[in-house]
Parts: sequence; C-alpha cells; structure tokens
Amino acid sequence: MLIGYMRVSKSDGSQVFDLQRDALQVAGVEPAHVYQDQASGRRDDRPGLTAALKALRADDTLVVWKLDRLGRDLRHLVNIVHDLEARCVGLKVLTGHGAAIDTTTAAGKLVFGIFAALAEFERELISERTRAGLASARARGRKGGAPFKMTAAKLKLAMAAMGQPETQVGKLCQELGITRQTLYRHVSPKGKLRQYGMKLLSGG
Repeated sequence: MLIGYMRVSKSDGSQVFDLQRDALQVAGVEPAHVYQDQASGRRDDRPGLTAALKALRADDTLVVWKLDRLGRDLRHLVNIVHDLEARCVGLKVLTGHGAAIDTTTAAGKLVFGIFAALAEFERELISERTRAGLASARARGRKGGAPFKMTAAKLKLAMAAMGQPETQVGKLCQELGITRQTLYRHVSPKGKLRQYGMKLLSGG
C-alpha cells in the first residue's frame, strides 16, 4: 500500500496542499491514505506525520512530494528512514533534490546511503566544533567568584553540546562556568532555545 504525507509551513492560506496532493495522486496514492500537517518543518509536534508513520505496515511505501516535507533536518530524515527500513517500509520522493530516492529499489537505497553518510559527517563536525569550543573556554579559565553569566557564545556551545547524547550536563556546566539552573533557563535538554536563550541571542 502507498501512504502519502504532505506538509505546508503556513496556515494563513499563502501555501496550499493542492500541488502536493495532485502529485501524490498521480503517483498512485489513494486520497484516503494521505496525511497532512500545517506546521513548520522544525516543529516536533506533527500529528499528521505521526499518524502516517503509525499507519504504515510491512511492504508499504511512504510517498512524499519533496524531502523537505518530511524531515526537520538531515539527521531526523535519516532516522525516519532507518526506522522505516527496520519495519520493511519503503520511502519514495517524487520531486526536488531527493527525487532519486526510492528505497524500494537498489539504486534508491544507494542514493539514500549517501545522504546517511552526510548526516554522520554533519554529526562529527558538530561534535568536533563543540570539543574545540569547550577547550577554548577551558583555556580562558575562571578566576573565582560567582559563575559567569550566560553569554551568546556560551549559549551556542551549550546548544550544540546538549544536542549530543554523550554530553554530561554537570561537566558542560563546569566547562562553561555556569550553573545547571542557568543552563536549563536558556536551553532545553535537547539543545532547543528557551525564552531566555531567544532573548539573549536577539540582544533583548
């Protein structure tokens, strides 16, 4: 069975589903098997995508118009496809830069393998930059007194570090010279900006 998913990033009417819906139907997806969201690609709460993923069964194929309709970023996209592969579900992209991806074919799997390799490369780069930034902060040191407050530079390091599963929060706070309360006031456990962090980076 073919399951379709489509997303538009605005709900004010400036973007509509028509183009995506037409492309999915031409690809053979039945209207009853199409799921949709009106949300930014960066948002985690996408009930339409959650429902589409739950509806998929072994030997089904998830069909999307473009890659950017599916994943928040490259790593998220790779994780989705790895999960689909583990469930014996395929992914087919109809247009855009990912149009060669059809994991139900050998050639499509090869193309997606390149995307997966790029995601791993991106992860290593982030990890390397985080280690370099922490080493720089450690070299500058702290000469007693109250911990330094959060700065924009520290916040960016914290965001990158908190996105890494191997990060030890206590050690990160020690390296940056801040308290856990200060860290979590600005950044979530997954490295997402909170209200104080947004205010700091905006210069407010």
